[in-house]
Amino acid sequence: MELTISELTALWDRTLSKIKTKLADNIVYDSFFAESYIHSIEGNKIIVVVNSGLAATIIKMKYIDIVNSSINEVTGSDFELSFVIASDLKTINEKKPAKPEYFSDSVLNPNYTFQTFVSGQSNLEAFQASLMISQNPGSLYNPLYLYGDSGLGKTHLLHAIGNAIKEKFPNKRVLYVHAQEFLDEYVKYVKGDKEGMSIVDWFKNSVDVLLVDDVQFLSNKKATEETFFSIYNHFYSMNKQIALTSDQPPAKLQDLDERLRTRFTQGLPLSINTPEKTTCEQILKMKINHSEGLTVNDFDPEVISFLAERFGRNVRELEGALARLLFYVINIKPTKHIDIHTAMEAVKSLTDVQDDQAKLSEKRIAETVAQYYGLTPFQLSSKVRTAQIAMARHIAMYLIRMLLDMPFVKIGQFFGGRDHATVMTAVTKVDNELKTNKGMQEAIEELKNRLK
Repeated sequence: MELTISELTALWDRTLSKIKTKLADNIVYDSFFAESYIHSIEGNKIIVVVNSGLAATIIKMKYIDIVNSSINEVTGSDFELSFVIASDLKTINEKKPAKPEYFSDSVLNPNYTFQTFVSGQSNLEAFQASLMISQNPGSLYNPLYLYGDSGLGKTHLLHAIGNAIKEKFPNKRVLYVHAQEFLDEYVKYVKGDKEGMSIVDWFKNSVDVLLVDDVQFLSNKKATEETFFSIYNHFYSMNKQIALTSDQPPAKLQDLDERLRTRFTQGLPLSINTPEKTTCEQILKMKINHSEGLTVNDFDPEVISFLAERFGRNVRELEGALARLLFYVINIKPTKHIDIHTAMEAVKSLTDVQDDQAKLSEKRIAETVAQYYGLTPFQLSSKVRTAQIAMARHIAMYLIRMLLDMPFVKIGQFFGGRDHATVMTAVTKVDNELKTNKGMQEAIEELKNRLK
């Protein structure tokens, strides 16, 4: 098991807290345990360094049951503990730790946790499902498949799953990898740059939880897809947890091996949509409170509202705008109070760029309508004909026709290949409804305001 120094420290600190409570004797604790720490975890053995040979002997003779029960409560596993003094580790420390044969540079980002993820209507299901599988890996939703546009938090949730599993199940081996990294590693393996076991056998023997980002990058790579399929089947059959992200739902990955698409669909596909304004505001407040030297109280409320509304299309844009503002008020025009005029001045260059990027398109209209009705853009393009989805689909078609003057044929192609007659009927139906239906009038007006 490979844990970072901070992870080992956190694990032992939690264990020591339980030991201290069970001992109920501060003198014994201070004498034998206070300066102890975990040196390493090798397989099922934890090597603990104590302050003297006598301490190691006394712990093994008198307190081993307390130590074992405490470590097992923290890890949920039966580890064997070995107590040594620092001088015994000299030869161990002189050895360079062996890197994994594959994906040696892959790490989890410790800052991406469930505690630092802000959930809202746009991502609540994805957040809840991610949290659930982190507590019961392999037994609930397998695979978990999160999809949505770039910058909405998919990668954050993958890392959060991995970090939570490693905290609760320290003996589970978690691998986070971007699909492009998988491709690169596979190419090295095929070229013979890797010695030892095959990449498939390595996965079988070295990984318990597989987290793959942007799985769409595997499309049109037949040999790589075949290898990934073998790895996937092993994980699935052994109830090892798999979590994937993509920019598209499984059914739309037409260039991906059909066997993989089918299996992804059989898991739990969940979309992450554009965050609503309240979620964006919560994200900003959290980021500000974690910044150096400033708090939310230093910002006029309208500044938070302005940033959330202007840059809320995805979390990366939002964080980028805030970073620009913080840099401006700390380095360029120092101030302890940020009003709307300062904020607009600070991000002016970003808003100029954004104006060009935010031009109206059929995709933006469909996303706005879907969000308004609590749906996903994929549902609007699907064959599903439930009343709510059909109505939202008709309204989206109507707005695209009215606001973009797009041909009926092209609108039909955008909505899953529907013919022009279907689109004409939908647009006419909405147009007629608007003459008498007050609720429809209010909805169209609100959607137009959101699209401005």
